[in-house]
Amino acid sequence: MTATAAEAAYDVCRRTTRSSGSSFYRGMSLLPRGRRDAIFAIYALARRIDDVADGALPPAQKLEELAQLRSELAHIDRSDDPVLVAVRDAAGRFPIPLSAFDELVDGAEMDVRGHTYATFAELELYCRCVAGSIGRLSLGVFETESRDAAEPLADELGIALQLGNILRDLTEDLARNRVYLPEEDLARFDCAALDGTFEGPLELVVAFEAERALGRLRRGLGLVPLLDRRSAAAVLAMAGSYRYLLRRIAAHPETVLDGRPSLRGWTKSWLLVRGVAGGLR
Repeated sequence: MTATAAEAAYDVCRRTTRSSGSSFYRGMSLLPRGRRDAIFAIYALARRIDDVADGALPPAQKLEELAQLRSELAHIDRSDDPVLVAVRDAAGRFPIPLSAFDELVDGAEMDVRGHTYATFAELELYCRCVAGSIGRLSLGVFETESRDAAEPLADELGIALQLGNILRDLTEDLARNRVYLPEEDLARFDCAALDGTFEGPLELVVAFEAERALGRLRRGLGLVPLLDRRSAAAVLAMAGSYRYLLRRIAAHPETVLDGRPSLRGWTKSWLLVRGVAGGLR
């Protein structure tokens, strides 16, 4: 592949990531140019998989498209799709575990099929597929002193962030008939998901899950000391908004029952600055 072709492919991924509005964009931007382009390529492909699962197509067609993406990943060396070209080039530069994208597709298929979760162990498996995979893919881009020690922590961090997504999007997901809260946790607090609504003191379940996510987040941030300064700053910046959000939900669980909570622009900027300062100490 020529340098010109690779640059054009990366440019597509840069524009995709920038236009997504993701809270992760600013954190990703803290990485050096080559690593930043690689993480943008990972994000662009992950976003494509996620958009299929969350799109408006009928479930059968979504599953067909996900199967096609899985096939394209298996033959990525022959692809001329700009996003796949960028991912392929990035994987040639950094130890990115491309097999983790298969796990991401697995998780997307679970969403399409309307999977429900009887236990937290089942939910944890889903979180490892859709978010732990992203942690491991990202770790391939970061510099670290010990990949063996860092990999389970990257997985743990991804799980924590996904739990944050689940709590943040609780009402939106319910409107799409997606219930991620484990049945065993709902039952623990005399709650249930019935006919498109929750019954019982749901705020107790939300607070419980937020505290659980904060615990996983604290463990996952054990990754930071194993990274180089720029990668550590990026991770702290990306995780900072989730830590703030989870603390807010744990203290005021009723906020997620009225709609999707969000952070003001100045709050995001403050969290970014604090994350950079923490990563560069």
